[in-house]
Amino acid sequence: MQKGNIGVTTENIFPIIKKFLYSDHEIFLRELVSNAVDATQKLKTLASVGEFKGELGDLTVRVKSDKKTLTIFDRGVGMTAEEIDQYINQIAFSGAEEFLKKYKKDAASMIGHFGLGFYSSFMVAKKVEIITKSYKDDAKAVKWSCEGTPEYKMEETDKADRGTDIILYIDDENKEFLEESRITQLLKKYCRFLPVEISFGKQKEWKDGKQVDTDKDNIVNEIRPAWTRKPSELTEEDYKNFYRDLYPMSEEPLFWIHLNVDYPFNLTGILYFPKIKNNLDVQRNKIQLYCNQVFVTDSVEGVVPEFLTLLNGVIDSPDIPLNVSRSYLQSDANVKKISGHITKKVSDRLQEIFNNDRKQFEEKWDDLKIFIEYGMLSDEKFYDRAEKFALLKNVDGLYFTFEEYRKLIKESQTDKDGQLVFLYTNHKEEQYSYIDAAKSKGYDVLLMDGQLDIHFVGLLEQKFGKSRFTRIDSDVVDNLIPKEKSVEVRLSNEQRDALQEIFKSQVPNIEKTEFVIGFEALGENAVPVLITRNEFLRRMKDMAAFQPGFNFYGEMPDSYTFVVNSDHALITNILKDEEEKCAESVTPIHSKLQTLENRRGELQKAQENKKDEEIPVADKEELKNVQDEITGLKGKQQEIYDKYASGNQLVRQLIDLALLSNNMLKGEALSNFIKRSISLI
Repeated sequence: MQKGNIGVTTENIFPIIKKFLYSDHEIFLRELVSNAVDATQKLKTLASVGEFKGELGDLTVRVKSDKKTLTIFDRGVGMTAEEIDQYINQIAFSGAEEFLKKYKKDAASMIGHFGLGFYSSFMVAKKVEIITKSYKDDAKAVKWSCEGTPEYKMEETDKADRGTDIILYIDDENKEFLEESRITQLLKKYCRFLPVEISFGKQKEWKDGKQVDTDKDNIVNEIRPAWTRKPSELTEEDYKNFYRDLYPMSEEPLFWIHLNVDYPFNLTGILYFPKIKNNLDVQRNKIQLYCNQVFVTDSVEGVVPEFLTLLNGVIDSPDIPLNVSRSYLQSDANVKKISGHITKKVSDRLQEIFNNDRKQFEEKWDDLKIFIEYGMLSDEKFYDRAEKFALLKNVDGLYFTFEEYRKLIKESQTDKDGQLVFLYTNHKEEQYSYIDAAKSKGYDVLLMDGQLDIHFVGLLEQKFGKSRFTRIDSDVVDNLIPKEKSVEVRLSNEQRDALQEIFKSQVPNIEKTEFVIGFEALGENAVPVLITRNEFLRRMKDMAAFQPGFNFYGEMPDSYTFVVNSDHALITNILKDEEEKCAESVTPIHSKLQTLENRRGELQKAQENKKDEEIPVADKEELKNVQDEITGLKGKQQEIYDKYASGNQLVRQLIDLALLSNNMLKGEALSNFIKRSISLI
């Protein structure tokens, strides 16, 4: 028997392993099963080149558990005593202090960096035994044991067959790793696609109303998953079946990309385009990263660009180490090349589908849109590739490339300054009246109702140059694409004041909402009153929902303009009616206000450019008195208009119609509108 100390430079590595690897302790099973598979693969390689001439026989890796132990058996190359000395008894790393400082936050990185895969077993075991016999002729079986201290024992033993058995005596804190369900879960997570069959227990069947074991091994993995096979070997149904296996509860994918690269790096995999809904976060972390068919992680942000994390599927590359830290993934040159290559393959595949079957591409565009827009917003190179196949959809359900759409609207939607104006709506039903008005002028309207469209229109404005995107409800139709000088509003100051006060008094109070009254000469056939919303302020508020930097705008109230059409007969009638009913009360006030405002102007002019102490007290007092009198008279005038407006059902009806067309009339106000409509009819 040989006794000795494991070659480490720190006195006791085992408490360190237990403490700092604890959060990742389930990976011990991955490490041990992967080692068993490696040993088996090595034997197959030796046999293929003639260095092993024996019978390979059954190469299944077996996992078994009982009440105390968990054992992993393989019939691979096995180890000699010398090899145990070399691979197990020597752990080469620098002093414990540096070791802890550098790696205590990243257990996976620590294991991979120091070749500690086998020693991860001590995270869950109080004692570990290795019983092994090399494939080499006349090799003697060896038993190695260690109880979680630097001391080990190694002695010859009896073992009939080649290969290695790793026996873990699970400690009291980790009894979960003896449970069948927990072991099954971990094997499914980490080992489901390993290239050597892995058996855990027996297949079960229903007998006499309960599940019982059969004689057949329960093989937990698929040794030739779809991504390891050639595309020519796979049917469309094979790809769909593999997707269902990966994501049992998901809808069928839109389409997929089969990756198969061997230079300048090795990369295989299948990436699927899922039906992406308007929730980015739910769809993340659906790509599984493998290294030689061993599961590494499903947090692949460092391996693929962020927007590609919306895809589903599998990536497998031996050039990405099995145990890596996130910082490694983000900085490794090979990983960056892989990331760039995947982006190119995705864009090439999309371009191919667009070129070969545009009808199919258009049918799937609504599902693809959020993914492609996300990519174009976040990756400059992807934008350059995608602008050839990215589509714009109009309210009639027609699709256009960027270039096609520019040509379509160039003649009719170029304003007087030579800017191309892209009109869009974010809600086809709610903004129907605005869309209808625009279409009646010969304009085309885009449907931009996606989660990212508020950001996307900003990007397109930057990229297109001499263009702007304007939402259909941001102004009256004649002002959306100004072709010439707008028609002047023919209202006297008194008429403006009257209409301003009349409509202002009847606009409802809506929380966090401000309304201003404006006037436009829109023609007799246009609506009498409509609501518009400033494009810039609305965009800023929309962005505030996504980006913290726009919080200032997010806190501002929503701002709308009630546009009164001075050309409409109903507005003219209101003015006539107001003049008949209010003239007797308002005319004297107008006359007095005119006199007072003239006097205020004279006093203000006299006090211009004078310091406060240079202005006579009498003049200051007169100016204050004049101002107070003007305020009082305007208050009286407002009361007259308010009283008139409250008795004129038509005013409130026009306001409510405008609110209704913007889906802003609800609750009691909507009920009152219906009652008023019936009475007016």
